[in-house]
Amino acid sequence: MIRPARPDDVPAIYRLIRDLAAYERSLPAVTGTQQDLATALFGPEPAVFAHVVDSGDRIAGFALWYLSYSTWQGRQGIYLEDVYVEPDQRGRGYGRRLLTELAALCVERGYGRLEWSVLDWNAPALGFYASLGATAMDEWTVHRLTGQALEALANDRSRHADPNLD
Repeated sequence: MIRPARPDDVPAIYRLIRDLAAYERSLPAVTGTQQDLATALFGPEPAVFAHVVDSGDRIAGFALWYLSYSTWQGRQGIYLEDVYVEPDQRGRGYGRRLLTELAALCVERGYGRLEWSVLDWNAPALGFYASLGATAMDEWTVHRLTGQALEALANDRSRHADPNLD
């Protein structure tokens, strides 16, 4: 069963996030805590949303997403941050059903798109997404600021506090 996440799902979702990070060879990059996740999902102003695969005896997968906005379309969309199904649960249609649920939300709410990123070496995921009709945005390159670079740019704000300098 695919359903929206509940607060008692947070430990399972957090476990799956760590499993996904390990698969993507990035486990040390997981610095967020279960409490951070709980606050993001179920705090007073939720920043993200999640759906889970409830297989009856455990949470076997999840999709974590948030709203995006397209200035070109003039509409919101869904950005899928993570989707993961436990390896021993794959082949049962859970991944497809998670994405189907998000696609249905987009259509029902009038959102313009459902998008996500995938590592270029993840051939099984690339093949799966292509089978759904998803297209790669090959002409776009993701850019990211973190750590010291993020702080350095933020610190530039004080240098530009005088509007006469811009």
